Amino acid sequence: MNIKPLRDKVILKPEEPKESKVGSLYIPDTAQEKKNIGIVTAIGPGKRDKDGKLIPMDVKEKDRVIYSKYAGTEIEIGSEKLIILDQDDIIGVIEG
Repeated sequence: MNIKPLRDKVILKPEEPKESKVGSLYIPDTAQEKKNIGIVTAIGPGKRDKDGKLIPMDVKEKDRVIYSKYAGTEIEIGSEKLIILDQDDIIGVIEG
């Protein structure tokens, strides 16, 4: 199933926390703090200004981004977890 976001909405796939080890103890991903980093999978066309001109999006598909902690709506399609949020909830693009 494909989802096409409207206006300035962005769909991203959150990065899953990696299992880590402290000393000889393994910390499961359920006990780790969730990071607010994800990969953009789809973007809307952008929003319009008061004159009706389309304002282009600042992010593009496949960008790795940092987003606000309580931003967006989490959905699950099949076994894939996604987040739909406003472009304004994206704090920055991670380069490199």
